Amino acid sequence: MVRQFRLRPLPGSEELAGSSDTIIDRRQFMRHSFNTAAGVITMASLGSIGFASLLMGATGSSGGDSAVRFWVPTGAEDSTWYGDRHLEAMSYSAFVDAAASSNTGMAGAQGVWSGLPVNVVYVPHEENSVTPVAMNKPRFQFVDGYTESGKYVGSGYELDEDPTLQALSIHDNLIVIFSRCTHLCCIPGWQLVNNDFTKQQWSPGAVDSSGNKLFCICHSSRFDPTTIEKNRNRNRSNGAEFDFIGIRRTGGPAPVGLPLIPWVMSGDLIEALPDFKDWYTYCD
Repeated sequence: MVRQFRLRPLPGSEELAGSSDTIIDRRQFMRHSFNTAAGVITMASLGSIGFASLLMGATGSSGGDSAVRFWVPTGAEDSTWYGDRHLEAMSYSAFVDAAASSNTGMAGAQGVWSGLPVNVVYVPHEENSVTPVAMNKPRFQFVDGYTESGKYVGSGYELDEDPTLQALSIHDNLIVIFSRCTHLCCIPGWQLVNNDFTKQQWSPGAVDSSGNKLFCICHSSRFDPTTIEKNRNRNRSNGAEFDFIGIRRTGGPAPVGLPLIPWVMSGDLIEALPDFKDWYTYCD
Protein backbone atom coordinates (compact mmCIF):
# COMPACT_ATOMS: atom_id res chain seq x y z
CA MET A 1 0.00 0.00 0.00
CA VAL A 2 1.24 3.48 -0.80
CA ARG A 3 1.98 5.52 2.30
CA GLN A 4 0.17 8.81 2.63
CA PHE A 5 0.98 11.74 4.87
CA ARG A 6 -0.51 15.12 5.48
CA LEU A 7 1.27 18.23 4.31
CA ARG A 8 2.42 20.51 7.08
CA PRO A 9 2.86 24.06 5.68
CA LEU A 10 5.80 26.01 6.94
CA PRO A 11 5.12 29.28 8.73
CA GLY A 12 4.39 31.96 6.17
CA SER A 13 3.81 29.54 3.30
CA GLU A 14 0.56 29.76 1.36
CA GLU A 15 -1.88 26.91 1.14
CA LEU A 16 -2.76 25.14 -2.05
CA ALA A 17 -5.55 26.86 -3.89
CA GLY A 18 -8.91 25.39 -2.95
CA SER A 19 -7.54 23.07 -0.30
CA SER A 20 -6.31 23.46 3.24
CA ASP A 21 -6.07 19.74 3.95
CA THR A 22 -4.08 18.28 1.10
CA ILE A 23 -2.90 14.68 1.16
CA ILE A 24 -0.08 13.46 -1.04
CA ASP A 25 1.28 9.94 -1.27
CA ARG A 26 4.84 8.88 -1.99
CA ARG A 27 4.26 8.12 -5.65
CA GLN A 28 2.63 11.52 -6.19
CA PHE A 29 5.54 13.12 -4.37
CA MET A 30 8.05 11.25 -6.51
CA ARG A 31 6.55 12.70 -9.67
CA HIS A 32 7.44 16.17 -8.39
CA SER A 33 10.70 15.68 -6.54
CA PHE A 34 13.09 12.83 -5.76
CA ASN A 35 14.74 11.35 -8.86
CA THR A 36 11.92 11.97 -11.32
CA ALA A 37 12.04 10.27 -14.69
CA ALA A 38 12.45 13.62 -16.40
CA GLY A 39 15.29 14.46 -14.05
CA VAL A 40 13.80 17.81 -13.02
CA ILE A 41 12.09 18.99 -9.85
CA THR A 42 8.89 20.59 -11.01
CA MET A 43 6.56 22.30 -8.61
CA ALA A 44 4.16 23.97 -11.03
CA SER A 45 1.26 21.59 -10.42
CA LEU A 46 1.66 21.95 -6.66
CA GLY A 47 0.66 25.59 -6.66
CA SER A 48 2.44 27.96 -4.32
CA ILE A 49 3.37 25.54 -1.55
CA GLY A 50 7.10 25.60 -0.77
CA PHE A 51 9.28 22.58 -1.42
CA ALA A 52 10.31 22.31 2.21
CA SER A 53 6.72 22.22 3.45
CA LEU A 54 5.98 19.42 0.99
CA LEU A 55 8.75 17.21 2.28
CA MET A 56 7.89 16.74 5.92
CA GLY A 57 4.51 15.27 6.71
CA ALA A 58 2.85 14.58 10.01
CA THR A 59 3.92 11.08 10.98
CA GLY A 60 3.44 8.85 13.94
CA SER A 61 7.01 7.56 14.07
CA SER A 62 9.28 8.16 17.03
CA GLY A 63 11.68 11.06 17.34
CA GLY A 64 11.14 14.76 17.74
CA ASP A 65 11.19 17.53 15.16
CA SER A 66 14.98 17.44 15.16
CA ALA A 67 15.09 13.76 14.18
CA VAL A 68 16.57 12.83 10.83
CA ARG A 69 14.33 10.30 9.07
CA PHE A 70 14.92 7.78 6.33
CA TRP A 71 13.49 8.64 2.93
CA VAL A 72 12.98 5.66 0.59
CA PRO A 73 12.36 6.64 -3.03
CA THR A 74 9.49 4.75 -4.60
CA GLY A 75 10.86 1.72 -6.40
CA ALA A 76 13.93 1.50 -4.17
CA GLU A 77 12.25 -0.40 -1.35
CA ASP A 78 13.99 -3.67 -2.29
CA SER A 79 17.32 -2.24 -3.43
CA THR A 80 18.37 -0.13 -0.44
CA TRP A 81 19.35 -1.47 2.95
CA TYR A 82 16.85 0.88 4.63
CA GLY A 83 14.02 0.09 2.21
CA ASP A 84 11.51 -0.88 4.91
CA ARG A 85 12.19 2.16 7.12
CA HIS A 86 10.53 4.99 5.21
CA LEU A 87 10.11 8.03 7.51
CA GLU A 88 11.49 6.17 10.53
CA ALA A 89 13.89 8.16 12.69
CA MET A 90 17.47 7.26 11.81
CA SER A 91 19.52 5.44 14.41
CA TYR A 92 23.29 5.48 14.56
CA SER A 93 23.44 1.73 15.09
CA ALA A 94 21.57 1.17 11.82
CA PHE A 95 24.46 2.75 9.90
CA VAL A 96 27.07 0.81 11.85
CA ASP A 97 25.25 -2.44 11.07
CA ALA A 98 24.88 -1.55 7.39
CA ALA A 99 28.54 -0.56 7.10
CA ALA A 100 29.61 -3.96 8.45
CA SER A 101 28.49 -5.61 5.20
CA SER A 102 30.06 -2.99 2.92
CA ASN A 103 33.27 -3.52 0.97
CA THR A 104 34.57 -0.19 2.24
CA GLY A 105 32.99 -0.02 5.68
CA MET A 106 30.86 2.91 4.47
CA ALA A 107 27.09 3.22 4.55
CA GLY A 108 24.77 5.99 3.46
CA ALA A 109 21.07 6.77 3.21
CA GLN A 110 18.75 9.42 1.87
CA GLY A 111 16.74 11.20 4.50
CA VAL A 112 14.63 14.17 5.44
CA TRP A 113 15.03 16.59 8.33
CA SER A 114 12.65 19.43 9.21
CA GLY A 115 11.42 19.54 5.62
CA LEU A 116 14.91 19.45 4.08
CA PRO A 117 16.37 16.62 1.98
CA VAL A 118 19.58 15.19 3.43
CA ASN A 119 22.05 12.39 2.94
CA VAL A 120 23.62 10.74 5.96
CA VAL A 121 26.93 8.98 5.39
CA TYR A 122 28.92 6.74 7.74
CA VAL A 123 32.68 6.48 7.09
CA PRO A 124 35.10 4.39 9.22
CA HIS A 125 37.25 7.47 9.76
CA GLU A 126 38.42 6.82 13.31
CA GLU A 127 39.52 3.28 12.46
CA ASN A 128 41.33 4.18 9.24
CA SER A 129 42.81 7.59 10.09
CA VAL A 130 45.56 6.00 12.18
CA THR A 131 46.74 3.76 9.31
CA PRO A 132 48.55 4.70 6.08
CA VAL A 133 46.26 5.97 3.33
CA ALA A 134 45.33 3.06 1.10
CA MET A 135 42.70 1.94 -1.38
CA ASN A 136 39.39 0.98 0.20
CA LYS A 137 40.41 2.39 3.58
CA PRO A 138 38.15 5.46 3.56
CA ARG A 139 38.50 8.35 5.96
CA PHE A 140 37.46 12.00 5.88
CA GLN A 141 39.96 14.09 3.92
CA PHE A 142 40.31 17.83 4.59
CA VAL A 143 41.21 19.83 1.49
CA ASP A 144 41.42 23.37 0.16
CA GLY A 145 38.31 24.77 -1.50
CA TYR A 146 38.20 26.89 -4.65
CA THR A 147 35.32 28.71 -6.33
CA GLU A 148 34.18 27.81 -9.82
CA SER A 149 36.48 30.55 -11.12
CA GLY A 150 39.46 29.10 -9.26
CA LYS A 151 39.62 31.55 -6.36
CA TYR A 152 40.84 30.09 -3.08
CA VAL A 153 38.20 30.21 -0.33
CA GLY A 154 39.56 28.23 2.59
CA SER A 155 40.37 24.80 3.96
CA GLY A 156 38.36 21.96 5.44
CA TYR A 157 40.86 22.01 8.31
CA GLU A 158 39.07 25.12 9.56
CA LEU A 159 36.59 22.72 11.16
CA ASP A 160 39.22 22.08 13.82
CA GLU A 161 40.65 25.60 13.86
CA ASP A 162 37.62 27.92 13.87
CA PRO A 163 35.61 27.82 17.13
CA THR A 164 32.51 29.15 15.33
CA LEU A 165 32.41 25.84 13.42
CA GLN A 166 32.65 23.65 16.50
CA ALA A 167 29.10 22.34 16.08
CA LEU A 168 30.13 20.83 12.74
CA SER A 169 33.12 18.94 14.12
CA ILE A 170 33.40 15.45 12.64
CA HIS A 171 32.39 12.91 15.26
CA ASP A 172 31.19 9.32 15.50
CA ASN A 173 32.31 8.61 11.91
CA LEU A 174 29.18 10.18 10.47
CA ILE A 175 28.14 13.34 8.62
CA VAL A 176 24.78 14.83 7.61
CA ILE A 177 24.71 16.60 4.22
CA PHE A 178 22.15 19.07 2.89
CA SER A 179 21.12 17.56 -0.43
CA ARG A 180 19.97 20.04 -3.03
CA CYS A 181 22.33 19.91 -5.99
CA THR A 182 24.12 23.22 -6.51
CA HIS A 183 23.46 22.90 -10.25
CA LEU A 184 19.65 23.10 -10.56
CA CYS A 185 18.55 22.14 -7.05
CA CYS A 186 17.70 18.54 -7.85
CA ILE A 187 18.22 15.97 -5.10
CA PRO A 188 21.24 13.64 -5.34
CA GLY A 189 20.90 10.16 -3.92
CA TRP A 190 23.25 7.78 -2.17
CA GLN A 191 24.06 4.62 -4.16
CA LEU A 192 20.69 4.69 -5.97
CA VAL A 193 22.18 3.98 -9.38
CA ASN A 194 24.69 1.24 -10.17
CA ASN A 195 27.58 2.74 -12.09
CA ASP A 196 31.26 3.61 -11.76
CA PHE A 197 30.50 6.60 -9.57
CA THR A 198 28.58 4.68 -6.91
CA LYS A 199 30.14 1.23 -6.76
CA GLN A 200 31.64 0.21 -3.45
CA GLN A 201 35.23 1.31 -3.67
CA TRP A 202 37.27 4.18 -2.26
CA SER A 203 40.43 5.85 -3.53
CA PRO A 204 42.41 8.55 -1.72
CA GLY A 205 42.85 12.01 -3.13
CA ALA A 206 39.23 13.08 -3.68
CA VAL A 207 39.22 11.96 -7.31
CA ASP A 208 36.11 11.51 -9.42
CA SER A 209 36.84 7.83 -10.01
CA SER A 210 36.99 6.96 -6.33
CA GLY A 211 33.49 5.49 -6.12
CA ASN A 212 30.95 5.75 -3.29
CA LYS A 213 29.64 9.07 -4.59
CA LEU A 214 26.52 11.06 -3.97
CA PHE A 215 25.20 11.01 -7.51
CA CYS A 216 22.61 13.39 -8.94
CA ILE A 217 20.78 11.31 -11.49
CA CYS A 218 19.24 14.41 -13.09
CA HIS A 219 22.38 15.84 -14.69
CA SER A 220 25.21 13.60 -13.43
CA SER A 221 26.78 15.86 -10.80
CA ARG A 222 28.93 13.90 -8.36
CA PHE A 223 29.97 14.71 -4.81
CA ASP A 224 32.52 12.95 -2.59
CA PRO A 225 31.12 12.56 0.95
CA THR A 226 34.57 11.75 2.33
CA THR A 227 36.16 15.04 1.23
CA ILE A 228 35.56 18.11 3.40
CA GLU A 229 36.34 21.59 2.08
CA LYS A 230 35.46 25.23 2.58
CA ASN A 231 33.78 26.85 -0.40
CA ARG A 232 31.47 29.68 -1.50
CA ASN A 233 27.92 29.68 -2.86
CA ARG A 234 25.17 32.23 -3.38
CA ASN A 235 21.44 32.58 -2.90
CA ARG A 236 19.79 32.38 -6.32
CA SER A 237 17.04 34.82 -5.36
CA ASN A 238 19.02 37.74 -3.98
CA GLY A 239 22.58 36.96 -5.05
CA ALA A 240 23.93 37.03 -1.48
CA GLU A 241 27.16 35.05 -1.22
CA PHE A 242 28.19 32.93 1.75
CA ASP A 243 31.08 30.65 2.67
CA PHE A 244 30.29 27.16 3.88
CA ILE A 245 31.90 23.92 5.01
CA GLY A 246 30.79 20.95 2.97
CA ILE A 247 31.72 18.03 0.76
CA ARG A 248 33.54 18.44 -2.54
CA ARG A 249 31.97 18.42 -5.98
CA THR A 250 34.04 15.99 -8.09
CA GLY A 251 32.28 16.07 -11.46
CA GLY A 252 29.30 17.15 -13.51
CA PRO A 253 27.73 20.59 -13.97
CA ALA A 254 27.37 21.52 -10.28
CA PRO A 255 29.61 24.54 -9.55
CA VAL A 256 30.46 23.65 -5.93
CA GLY A 257 29.80 20.99 -3.33
CA LEU A 258 27.09 20.49 -0.71
CA PRO A 259 27.04 21.99 2.82
CA LEU A 260 27.21 19.98 6.03
CA ILE A 261 24.54 20.03 8.72
CA PRO A 262 25.60 19.76 12.40
CA TRP A 263 24.10 16.90 14.36
CA VAL A 264 24.12 15.22 17.75
CA MET A 265 23.22 11.84 19.20
CA SER A 266 20.09 11.57 21.31
CA GLY A 267 20.45 8.10 22.70
CA ASP A 268 20.81 6.12 19.47
CA LEU A 269 18.91 8.63 17.33
CA ILE A 270 20.53 11.09 14.92
CA GLU A 271 19.23 14.62 15.47
CA ALA A 272 20.29 17.59 13.36
CA LEU A 273 20.86 21.12 14.67
CA PRO A 274 19.44 24.33 13.15
CA ASP A 275 22.79 26.12 12.91
CA PHE A 276 24.14 27.70 9.71
CA LYS A 277 20.69 28.15 8.19
CA ASP A 278 21.96 30.55 5.54
CA TRP A 279 24.01 27.70 4.04
CA TYR A 280 20.81 25.99 2.90
CA THR A 281 19.26 28.94 1.08
CA TYR A 282 20.89 28.73 -2.34
CA CYS A 283 17.78 27.20 -3.91
CA ASP A 284 15.41 29.87 -2.50
